[in-house]
Amino acid sequence: MNFLTPAAFFFAAAIPVVILFYLLKRKRTVRLVSSTLLWQKFLAETQASAPFQKLRRNWLLLIQLLLLALLILALARPFFAANAKPAELRVLILDGSASMKATDETPSRFEKARAEALTWVDGLQGADQMVVILAAHHTEVRQSATAEKAALRRALLACAPADTPTRLAPALRIAESLVRDRTGAEVHLFSDGAAPGLEEFENKGLPLVYHRIGRTGENLAITALDLRANPENPKERALYANISNLGTNRQSTTAQLLVQDRVLESRVLDLPGGASQPLVFTVTQPADALFTVRLTTDDALAADNQASVASVPARPANVLLVTRGNRFLEKALAALPNLRATSAPAFTAPASEFDIVILDNVIPAVWPRGNVLAIHLPNTNWFDQTRTLDAPAIADWRASHPLLRYAGFDNVQVRQSYAVKTPAWAVSLLDAPQASLMLAGEIGQQRVIWIGFDLLDSNWPLRVTFPIFMANAIEWLNPGGGSGRLMVKTGEPVHLALPPPGQTARVRTPGGATKELTLLPGATDLVFTETDLQGVYRLATGTNVFQVSANLLDPAESTLAPREELKLGPHARVATSQRQSENHELWRTFAALGLAVLLFEWWFYHRRSV
Repeated sequence: MNFLTPAAFFFAAAIPVVILFYLLKRKRTVRLVSSTLLWQKFLAETQASAPFQKLRRNWLLLIQLLLLALLILALARPFFAANAKPAELRVLILDGSASMKATDETPSRFEKARAEALTWVDGLQGADQMVVILAAHHTEVRQSATAEKAALRRALLACAPADTPTRLAPALRIAESLVRDRTGAEVHLFSDGAAPGLEEFENKGLPLVYHRIGRTGENLAITALDLRANPENPKERALYANISNLGTNRQSTTAQLLVQDRVLESRVLDLPGGASQPLVFTVTQPADALFTVRLTTDDALAADNQASVASVPARPANVLLVTRGNRFLEKALAALPNLRATSAPAFTAPASEFDIVILDNVIPAVWPRGNVLAIHLPNTNWFDQTRTLDAPAIADWRASHPLLRYAGFDNVQVRQSYAVKTPAWAVSLLDAPQASLMLAGEIGQQRVIWIGFDLLDSNWPLRVTFPIFMANAIEWLNPGGGSGRLMVKTGEPVHLALPPPGQTARVRTPGGATKELTLLPGATDLVFTETDLQGVYRLATGTNVFQVSANLLDPAESTLAPREELKLGPHARVATSQRQSENHELWRTFAALGLAVLLFEWWFYHRRSV
C-alpha cells in the first residue's frame, strides 16, 4: 500500500492529546448528601491530590482513537497499484456521439464514460501526461498533454455529447500522431463501439485500450424521412418515414404525424426484433409547414424517436443555358418540374437574375458569379493543368455523391475529354486511369460542376442516367431553392440561399440558445455548421425566417447494442478491456468507516449516559 499524501500522518500527533484528556482528573463539585455508603468510590477519587490519574480501560477512548486513525488514513489517501502498466502519455478519447446519450447506463452512457475517464485522471502519477479528446461528428482536443489533474478534470467535465453519428477515425488519427514512437504510450477509448470506417488503423500498431460502455441494445428509431410532391396529386405532399426495431425483442409503438406541433394522424405499429416498417403519409400543404414524425415509445435513446422536415412551396429555379444547340440538354431541362430555363448562344455579362448558369462548350467572355455547370471547358483559374485524352476508359465513379444518386456510368463511352488533377476545392466524380473527367465542389461561394467531355462526343445522353443526373445537378446547384425541403442530418451544415440584402443573421437552436452570424458583403447564401443537436433551427435574416430541421436518421448509430470488440479491419480486433487505472485509492473506504465509527461512538456515549 502506498500513500498519495503521506504528510497527513503528522495529524497522528493528535492521538496523545486525546489520551491526555483521559489522564486528567475531572473537577468534582461538593454536594451535601444524607449518606456516603453509596459514594465511597467517589470519595476515594476526590481524596487524590495529583492532577492525573491512572489510565483505565475505556471503550469511548478506544473508539475515539480508532476514529482518529481512520481519518488520518483517509487524509493520507492510500492506494493499491492495479495491473495497468505505467505510461508516460495517455490519450483519453471520449465518444460524444448520439448513442452515448442512451440511458441504459445511469444516468447515461456518456456520464459513465466520463466517470471512468476521471478515475484514470485520479490515477495519474509523477510526470506522466494525459490528453483529452472529444469525438463526435467533429473531433476536438479539449486538453493538450499535461500532468495537471485539475486541468484534465475541467476538460472532461466540460465535454458534452451531441446528437450526431460516431466519427472516431479523426480522433484516432490525432491519437496515433501523439503516441507514435513513444515508449509506453497508450490510447484509451471510452465508447460503445459503434464506429465504422476504422480500416486504416489495421496495420498501424495503435496501442488502443477499448473501454466498452453500455448494457442493452433495445431501441426503436426513425431511420429514414423524406418529403416529396405526391405524384398522384401535385397539390399534396407525400411524407415517407421508416421505423426500425434495432433490438432483439418485439416492441409496440405509435407513430404520430404532426403538422406545426398538431397531431394529424397516428398509426399503431408492432415490430419484431430487427424488423422495419415503412410509412407513407399524404397531406395537403397550402403554405409553409413543419412536418414531424414522432414515436411515443420511451426507450433508451430519445434522439431518434422524432424527426422533422420543414417544407416550403418550392420556388422555381431560374436557369440560363448557354449553348450553340444541344437538344439533349434542352429536353432534360424541359422535363424537370419547377424550373424556368432560358437559352442563349453566348454569355457576355453576369446575370444576377439566374440561379444557375449552364455553359455547354461555350467559353464566356466573363465567368458567371453564381453556381455553374461547365461542360467541356478548360479554366486555368480552377485547374493548374488541363490535358486531352482520346477515348478515355471510365474506371470508377463516386456513386455516394448526391450528384450521382441513381446515375451510374455503365456502358458509357467518350470519344475525347479534357482531364485534370483534382484540386483541393473539389471532389472527383468520374475517373479515368490517368486523371479525373468530372468534378464538383465549392470555390469561394460558388458551387461548380465541371464535365470534361462534350456530351455530343459521348453516348451518355442516350442513357437513362443522364436526365437523372441533370435533376440531381439542378437540385445540388440550387440548394434549398428547388426541392422545398429544409432538412439536414445532425452535424451537417445548413446551406440556404438568401434574398438580398442582409448583413447579419440570427439562429435559434433547439436548445433555446441564440447565435448571431455576420454575413460577408454581397453574400447570396448562408452556411451554418453548428447542427449538433436534433431538432428545429430557426434562422432569421432581416424579415425572412427559415426553419431547418436536423435529424439523426442513422441506423448504425441507433443500433445501441455495445460492441464486445472494436474492428480495425478484416483481421484486426481490439477486445474490450477490463483494466482499471492504477492508484486505486481507498480514502473513500476509510472515510466511510470513520463516519460509521463516529455514529457508533455517539450511540454508545448516549446509551451509557442514560
